[in-house]
Amino acid sequence: MLGASVLSVAIGVVGPAATAPVQASPVTAFNGLMSTVGGCQTPIPELMKWCTDQERLTPEVPMMLQLNPFGTRIVVLGAALNRDGSMKPVLITRLQAALSLARAFPPAGIITTGGLPRGGRTEAQAMKWWLVAHGIPAGRIATENHSRSTVENARYTARILAAGRATGAVVVSSPTHVKRAMLNFRQSVNGSIPIAGVISGFTNGAPAGSGSGSGSAGSS
Repeated sequence: MLGASVLSVAIGVVGPAATAPVQASPVTAFNGLMSTVGGCQTPIPELMKWCTDQERLTPEVPMMLQLNPFGTRIVVLGAALNRDGSMKPVLITRLQAALSLARAFPPAGIITTGGLPRGGRTEAQAMKWWLVAHGIPAGRIATENHSRSTVENARYTARILAAGRATGAVVVSSPTHVKRAMLNFRQSVNGSIPIAGVISGFTNGAPAGSGSGSGSAGSS
């Protein structure tokens, strides 16, 4: 557990781009420190892996997104589409989590990833139009349409992050996948920017259910 003094500093910090005080639970504050000064933002592979292993999975909003939504990108990782191009539930839950972040932080750009085509569209394209159907402007969303694996997701997305001069990225994926994805992304950016993670399948700390964020919109 973080010491009280360190935690209070982590919660009280407000960056130049922040519009409100940071809201951080102990877990969020811990992850925020680890993703920057704690060792995860490094070009040293061993330290990067060790640090990533220490972080705690959470659906909570990372500190970097609260501190600087203008420079932070929300990166949603793809999953294989059905043969007709519709999306599987695992991908819908990732999009639900990303949608929640996107609505809460309108300045943040979004990147959808995945290049495997089914039904005439890639994962990234299907994900983009799901988000558009749920009210996110198309201009906020960049697509990474070439990757065939998580490693390639990270490699190709790193180029988009660099081209857009992103100051950080929040990787959204499933609980069983997000830590491996975070490590892949940290390796791809080589410590140049911090990478955080958000697990899908939860909304405000509770399991996501049916409603406006789910359903057939992703299949159309």
